[in-house]
Amino acid sequence: MSIPTISLNSGHSIPQLGFGVFLVPADEAEQAVTDALEVGYRHIDTAAIYQNEEGVGAAIAKSGIPRDELFITTKLWIDHQAGELPHEAIRTSLDKLGLDYVDLYLSHWPAPKNDSFVNAWSKMIEIRDAGLARSIGVSNHLPEHLDALVAATGEVPAINQIELHPAFQQRDVLEWAVANGTHIESWGPLGQGKYPLFEIPAVAQAAEAHGVTPAQAVIRWHLQKGFIVFPKSSRKERMAENFDVFGFELTDAEVAAIDALDPLDLSGRVGPSPLDVN
Repeated sequence: MSIPTISLNSGHSIPQLGFGVFLVPADEAEQAVTDALEVGYRHIDTAAIYQNEEGVGAAIAKSGIPRDELFITTKLWIDHQAGELPHEAIRTSLDKLGLDYVDLYLSHWPAPKNDSFVNAWSKMIEIRDAGLARSIGVSNHLPEHLDALVAATGEVPAINQIELHPAFQQRDVLEWAVANGTHIESWGPLGQGKYPLFEIPAVAQAAEAHGVTPAQAVIRWHLQKGFIVFPKSSRKERMAENFDVFGFELTDAEVAAIDALDPLDLSGRVGPSPLDVN
């Protein structure tokens, strides 16, 4: 199955559906990524702080899939934002992944109290220009952080990876992205179990109408909104279910009904605020 791609401001394209390995233990990452690649995923998202880059790299090496058919993302952790540390961080990540470059390198959190996220961004531009990352972006950055990056460097992130699900849609961040040509990646796209999304009529009725699961309906909503999405699961059958979202399309009314779920009485972050991670 051919996964839709989105063109980035870097001139490269990114598969719209991927597989994330957040909270996948290091000793399970190789098998999880192997399973995901066998299902058909070609976009894998990891990070230095996940401590599973070596497992991801081992699965890539054993897969036999040509490098140019894969899209690999990793992320710079906040303890390597200052000075020249981003250069050290990317080389460490590449060594663990067994790769010459990553397709996307993200600055994981702004960590505003540390006041080094702008420096990190300037070094990531150097990393991209050195050919170690084809595209660069950020994760968990709010408009105020994004404005600071662009003001300092003139460079707009290709991606902002943020917590986004129907009960927490971050409309101010989305508006910034649309205005500036940044694409949004959704982490925690199913609400990470905190909210009963699958029981809410807008989701349950859309799923029933198309003969799919509520999770598939929510993933399809992300795709039709133009977001890049990578649900995670350690179970191969669930990976396959999450991948099987291209045989149906939500109606405009169904998309609008899910849009209207935010704000809800139960809406809000599952993860921490970008202002609090330092």
